[in-house]
Amino acid sequence: MTAPRPLIDYGRMLDVIGIEGELMLSTAASALPSAAQAVVPGCPDRTLEETLRHVGEVHRMTRLWVRDGRQPAQWQRAPADGDLVGFVRTGLRELVSELSAHDPGQPCDTWWPEDRTHGFWRRRMAHETTVHRVDVQAAAGGPVHPVDSEVALDGIDELLFLWFGYRLGELGISLPQRGVVALSAADQRWIAVFEPGRSVASRAEEAQVRAADAVVSGEPMEVYLWSWGRLPDQSIRISGDHEAVARLWTLLRPATQ
Repeated sequence: MTAPRPLIDYGRMLDVIGIEGELMLSTAASALPSAAQAVVPGCPDRTLEETLRHVGEVHRMTRLWVRDGRQPAQWQRAPADGDLVGFVRTGLRELVSELSAHDPGQPCDTWWPEDRTHGFWRRRMAHETTVHRVDVQAAAGGPVHPVDSEVALDGIDELLFLWFGYRLGELGISLPQRGVVALSAADQRWIAVFEPGRSVASRAEEAQVRAADAVVSGEPMEVYLWSWGRLPDQSIRISGDHEAVARLWTLLRPATQ
């Protein structure tokens, strides 16, 4: 089985990594050091400083994984000189350079069996960087720049297939109840089905959406960030069984940690 093709092209994913990374760096340069311990509103167990360190670590880990064709045993986890902004900037530049050197359709080791290509890493890093850019801007207390609608739609798609549909199974997490929740944003529709021992997502037609227990809908950015736990229920619209949506929410949280 292979993953469905992403909703944006791979070249654009590289642009997203670079643009979102620069937005994050600009905010960090203005916010540090005074806001270093500011809590990320959508991720209250992490501070702005910890988020930046995490991004720098993940970018380095990914670059080495792509370069060497296997998960690295070690990588730099903190700036040696204490320069956190420089740590993130260097990691971002090296990551984009490494990803750019490979055809996204070519085989590459990844942690998702359904997509063993270089394109997996472009997409994963586009959304990793976007979500944490939002985290950094929210923690800094300034304006949070919007997420492009097409990028947000692809992010919802990635989250449902990769994190909900695959990661939960790897963690052995499921619920005793069965539920079917549709998600709708712009012209895209999805169905998320959960039941004992299984969670699975699919792109959907309107008839499938109408048959779901509940529907989560809204603007692409709002549904995207809600799915990642960065926005509350008040940011989106819920119709149908609110308990089914609450159960989906409880499953998405461990999936995306």
